[in-house]
Amino acid sequence: MDQSGITPNTSNQQLVANSDSNSATALLHEKQTRRRDTFRDIPFIEFMTVGILCFINLINYMDRFTLAGVLGDVKDEFKIGDDLAGLLQTVFIVAYMVFAPLFGYLGDRYSRRIIMAFGVALWSMTTLAGSFAADYTLFAVFRGMVGIGEASYSTIAPTIISDLFVGNVRSKMLAVFYFAIPVGSGLGYIVGSVAGAAAGDWRYGLRITPILGVIAVVLIIWVLQDPPRGMAEHSHMQPTSYKQDIRSLLRNPSFVLTTIAFTCVAFVAGALAWWGPQFIYVGLSMQPDSNITIESVSYKFGLLGMFAGSLGVPLGAAISQRLRERVPDSDPLICGFALLASAPLVYFALISVSSYVGLTYFFMFVGMTTLNLTWSIVADIVLYVVIPPRRSTAEAFQILISHMFGDAGSPYLVGVISENLKRTLSPRQAPTPQIDFSSLQYALFVTCFIEVIGGVFFLIAAFYIVKDKLQADRAIAEADGHSSEPSHSTAHEDVEGE
Repeated sequence: MDQSGITPNTSNQQLVANSDSNSATALLHEKQTRRRDTFRDIPFIEFMTVGILCFINLINYMDRFTLAGVLGDVKDEFKIGDDLAGLLQTVFIVAYMVFAPLFGYLGDRYSRRIIMAFGVALWSMTTLAGSFAADYTLFAVFRGMVGIGEASYSTIAPTIISDLFVGNVRSKMLAVFYFAIPVGSGLGYIVGSVAGAAAGDWRYGLRITPILGVIAVVLIIWVLQDPPRGMAEHSHMQPTSYKQDIRSLLRNPSFVLTTIAFTCVAFVAGALAWWGPQFIYVGLSMQPDSNITIESVSYKFGLLGMFAGSLGVPLGAAISQRLRERVPDSDPLICGFALLASAPLVYFALISVSSYVGLTYFFMFVGMTTLNLTWSIVADIVLYVVIPPRRSTAEAFQILISHMFGDAGSPYLVGVISENLKRTLSPRQAPTPQIDFSSLQYALFVTCFIEVIGGVFFLIAAFYIVKDKLQADRAIAEADGHSSEPSHSTAHEDVEGE
């Protein structure tokens, strides 16, 4: 892999075209190391800020997957099939991804505290309102509004962490932040299934996170710290035009390739998270003397997801931090090999469910653990190959692409494939339980192929990662050295002639 530095550029249009860029970069790293080398150097208020962001991320994903824990009840309530059930998640994700660029633009320029407070309040209110919807269309509209609220938070929160910390401390804080994703997702299944079963109505599962959302809004307004952009890197860079931001991101190979690869991660995670409990339930129902409920399967699947994430996210961050100094391009390599390992594990989980339940849970656990290795590493990559005033835009752009071609369509696509297979295999009569199971199984096989594609894109990104990180560091150092913002608008663009 390419681990060389950047050849100095003589063009006066490039920020890296400075004969002192190497010494400036060294000075930048020295200042960063002095400021945030250990946890002992971190003020309590910054720990509190990370804690608040993790809490919100937890309830964010609880809210997102509570519905998946009671999907069977939702289908019965609204009299819908697999396709319209999958469309509920697609509506949520489409709204989420469409509004992400708007909040990314605002997050690079205005108060992140106010934007996040608005978003959390919006998703809490619409989640509560949706629990009272009497028909499918209205319920789907409210799920879309929930996506708008969540977009405001997800695009901004990682950039606050990036402005507080650098180096391995930033990596560790991001690992803690993304640790909340699988834990929150697992709790969503559990809360949805347990609360719905206890109350005898699946709608009560949607009424838990709004209460926690009110607490989150209070913490954002009164406790959360919103640091100056680039504070941890001592950056004096200011926002540029949105056109320049997008052009720079599109010319950043590491960002583009990891975004494509992460889209594959989102596709697989979305499909398995949405259909996993339903698929296992259908498979177990075919066994003799079966006496199970979708709530019990969702509860177990939620625990499995929690433990897989609890192991996978910090493990990925730990491996990254351990290898990074010796293998500069290790981050995309770890992600690539993780996806390539996950693909056969998911396949074995899908084919063993109707015969060996224990193996199904085991393979699914290991497959989801390897998938979770990528979460915090990808976030770290985006933050260190992009300059500070473009990071919210970068996060938003990655959210847009990864959800548009990832988990926005994967639940619906799996549902459509499943329904079409049912009609093909049983054209003149209602499908048997075996056909129901086989149709959903074959539809889920597509996730294995997508994982392989994602792994390949991560491996290709390893050829560019060192160069792009050094280029971003030099851009920051140059702006800091001049104590002005002369030409950073073209920072991190391709060197002329390359």
